Amino acid sequence: MKSILTKRNIKRLVAVLAVALLAVVLTGCAVNTKQQPPISHASGNWWDRWILYYMSVFILWLAKLVGNSYGWAIIVFTILVRLILYPLNAISIKSTTKMQTIQPQLTALQKKYPGKDTESRTLLSEETNKLYKEAGINPYAGCLPLIIQLPVMYALYGVIARTPQLLTGHFLWMDLGNPDPYYIMPILSMVLTFLSTYISQMSTPKESQTTSTKMMTYGMSIMVGVMGIYFQSAIVLYWVVSNLFQVVQTFILQNPVKYRREQEAKAEAERERKRQLRRTYKRLKRKK
Repeated sequence: MKSILTKRNIKRLVAVLAVALLAVVLTGCAVNTKQQPPISHASGNWWDRWILYYMSVFILWLAKLVGNSYGWAIIVFTILVRLILYPLNAISIKSTTKMQTIQPQLTALQKKYPGKDTESRTLLSEETNKLYKEAGINPYAGCLPLIIQLPVMYALYGVIARTPQLLTGHFLWMDLGNPDPYYIMPILSMVLTFLSTYISQMSTPKESQTTSTKMMTYGMSIMVGVMGIYFQSAIVLYWVVSNLFQVVQTFILQNPVKYRREQEAKAEAERERKRQLRRTYKRLKRKK
């Protein structure tokens, strides 16, 4: 159990560090956001010419479809990105579900190989990888959707910084090129980040929810909220819509209500089995 939880924590830590690194990079660039030249097909490097330029063109095209609203264009763009990533998220969640089903075997391996010496740790690693392979599990599949989203977020930041229409556009109470003056979007992004993780944890066994897991859940949510205070509203709008999509997606794919019912049914069946054993034992005892 300890080894597996460690791997899960490492996976989550990698995700948190990746987001933190992106935040540092983007925040470092924020000071010079309005000094950058507009993006064009003749811009300096391949990233500008082929990624930022065409993403900018696509978002501006979406804006024309929704009444020249750049805020709605970003919302539609976010939903399209999440729909494209939906199959990967489904694979990730299925992998997590399979991980739960083999938890008893993983616990047995941990007891068999306590990892007190090099040979024991090597055998534990080999047997664990073998079990993953037989069950068709990739323990790091959960990171894939996030890793793919990071370049999208970075590109969107560059597009906003170098597309005058987005940099000076308005949506609701916000200037898309400036931080939200009322902190509404940062708070929403923080709450929705927490909700998506909380719903996911509702569908996992309590014994797999360690203190470090809970700390990272709160830490990630707070970090997203703090970053949202300093980032342009357009970026935070992307986060809010993306996290809202994540909440709905997690609820659909993991369905914590169904999971709780199944666990309650299993617990009731186990209690009934024990009651039957006690009745049988009492009958046998009376016969004697």
